[in-house]
Amino acid sequence: MFKIPGMLMVGAGGRNTGKTEFVCSLIRKFGKEHNITGIKVTTINELNSGCPRGSDGCGVCPALKGDFCITEENSSRCDKDTCRMLAAGAARVFWLRAFKTHLKEGITALFEIIGGDGITICESNSLRSIVEPGLFFVIGNGNPTRYKPSARDVIGYADGIVLFDGNQFDIDINTIELIDSKWVLKMNATAIIMAGGKSRRMGTDKRMLPVDGKPLIEYILKQLYPHFSQVLISSNDAPQYDSLGVKIIPDEVAGKGPLIGIASALRASANQTNFVIACDIPCISISFIRRILRESEDYDAVVPQTGPAQYEPLFAVYKKNALAAIDKAIASGAYRIVEPLKECKVKYIDMTHAGPLINLNTMDNYLEYIGEKVFQSG
Repeated sequence: MFKIPGMLMVGAGGRNTGKTEFVCSLIRKFGKEHNITGIKVTTINELNSGCPRGSDGCGVCPALKGDFCITEENSSRCDKDTCRMLAAGAARVFWLRAFKTHLKEGITALFEIIGGDGITICESNSLRSIVEPGLFFVIGNGNPTRYKPSARDVIGYADGIVLFDGNQFDIDINTIELIDSKWVLKMNATAIIMAGGKSRRMGTDKRMLPVDGKPLIEYILKQLYPHFSQVLISSNDAPQYDSLGVKIIPDEVAGKGPLIGIASALRASANQTNFVIACDIPCISISFIRRILRESEDYDAVVPQTGPAQYEPLFAVYKKNALAAIDKAIASGAYRIVEPLKECKVKYIDMTHAGPLINLNTMDNYLEYIGEKVFQSG
């Protein structure tokens, strides 16, 4: 799957959901300071399979010559979606029509024209199956189970489902940001970095090991900070992190393990929803984190699972609602993280498709990870 952090993609659950208006509102906001390229994608399953947009007789599909076609919009004086993007302030606008089986070829050809480092806003559902953009929103106006098939196929990737009542959207557009030409959504949640371990297997303080010229804990912090409304560090070594500029939360009772640290940080958190991560996980998939945060709406915790009875409780979401069960477990002397989960409403998420979760527990782990990064950048 292509990763294009400079692309913001917008899909739709059905017709007349306000997708193009949402796209244009983003172009109006960010196009004043950035050169935004607008992209509309029309995916065709096969000729004579029915219109992908649910109408008849427009002639788009029969007019397609070859496996895909790229057209640049030159007019801002019509009601077409591409004209509206140009009128909203996009520097350039392109329309990609492609058979679904050749969509990858089409988007590759388009980026050969516009370049891979630019900032783009794209209308498409189907493209999300082959491209991982910086952000992906689905605009809806009803029950997701009633969305059209192309939306249902990719709804699990959505960073947000945006509702439109015909007048306004239910998202604060100011929570969407462009940082270093990458799209970022500031989530109403707290990230908690667990940094209270003794690094016994590592043989040295793993939190300070250099990764890309930064201490490991700062390397993790920099990845999380743009995406969360608050970041906390759970540690009893506050002076060591003074330069990081985030609040340090000491354990309420020292020396009892990470469960105490989680409880202490949850109490200090400004948000109901919290993402907890160990300080030895350097490679973070923000899209997967956003997914488990979305899945937490009706649960006390969301815990990734990598196999039967293989869980990642230090790469998981915890609601403040879980505090009662955590406090009860601690009071009974049960300090294993899995103990309070037995009394919580927990959703377990298979994360095998997201790739392996890298933990730097030993010096061999660290040297292997650093070696791979050097190889990839070389």
